[in-house]
Amino acid sequence: MYYINWPKFVRLFGLFCSQVPTLNTMGSNGKEVATEILPFIRVYKDGSVERLAGSPIVPPCAEDPETSISLKDIIVSQEPPISARIYLPKHLLDHHQPPKVPILVYFHGGGFCFGSAFSFGETKFMNRLACLANAVVVSIDYRLAPEHPLPIGYEDCWSGLQWVVSHSNEEPWVSTYADFDRVYIGGDSAGANLAHNILIRAGSEGLRNGWLSLGAFLTHPYFWGSKPVGSETKDVEQREKLATSTIWHLVYPEAAGGIDNPMINPVVPGAPSLAGLGCSRLLVSVAGKDSLRDRGISYSNAVKESGWEGELELVEVEVEDHTFHIKVYDSENAKKHIKRLASFLV
Repeated sequence: MYYINWPKFVRLFGLFCSQVPTLNTMGSNGKEVATEILPFIRVYKDGSVERLAGSPIVPPCAEDPETSISLKDIIVSQEPPISARIYLPKHLLDHHQPPKVPILVYFHGGGFCFGSAFSFGETKFMNRLACLANAVVVSIDYRLAPEHPLPIGYEDCWSGLQWVVSHSNEEPWVSTYADFDRVYIGGDSAGANLAHNILIRAGSEGLRNGWLSLGAFLTHPYFWGSKPVGSETKDVEQREKLATSTIWHLVYPEAAGGIDNPMINPVVPGAPSLAGLGCSRLLVSVAGKDSLRDRGISYSNAVKESGWEGELELVEVEVEDHTFHIKVYDSENAKKHIKRLASFLV
């Protein structure tokens, strides 16, 4: 259970409730529910938040028995509080003069309001990805909404990336083994949205010490908008009730333009040009059964038409659903997809 600053929450949550009806129901704990977005999250009128989705937190280990990846949890920043989990192929520790390998800065999914860099599902996925890619992975644990409404999550991820490229000497697993000519950014679902917005900012502001991202992969990116794309429902009332809309209003109640804010709808008129993405290679992945599929394809097409000069690839796994590679990580399609993501990190 998480608790929030109640006066601030009342102000922010009031904006959200003006768009999504409150509930007059009681939770199993006897508290009165303000609103809930099932099966993801429930917010109570006393300001407490109950997260209904996500996998359990697991501790790091010196060596994962399946992949021989070593894990370490670190503090990126005390103020604001940002932490991360680092993944390192253990064989690198055995080298007197270890080779430099690619480094991936990763942002987990979860609708900006649940999930963790320390969860069981993310850890299993990251172990396999780091092993297959022979790469260092830094998975940022950003602060979650609604206790910390957006844009806080964006700022945390930006700070995490800046720490990697500028404060790497503070962490030997980064400074000793990472090749800073091969810096990658990645994320799934809301994490892919975070990665996109970080790329836009990196292209505009640049990173400390002049580092550039060689590439980025966006897996099943969480983008949305008021106007339907592809096979999305055209019913306005129904669209407003979809979790893709209601979650955004919950996590970013002060977003200018609501669901058409450029951070959730990067192709809306007036959004920053996609030609400014701060990387030279981009891999966008979609799943055939995912309700966000058409948004991912639309985004890929928009990048291609923007004049961006990088190398773009769109990958679709037709028979799978949203973030299947994490939810069913032992399936054959998940293994193939993770291998495809790993091959991108060269």
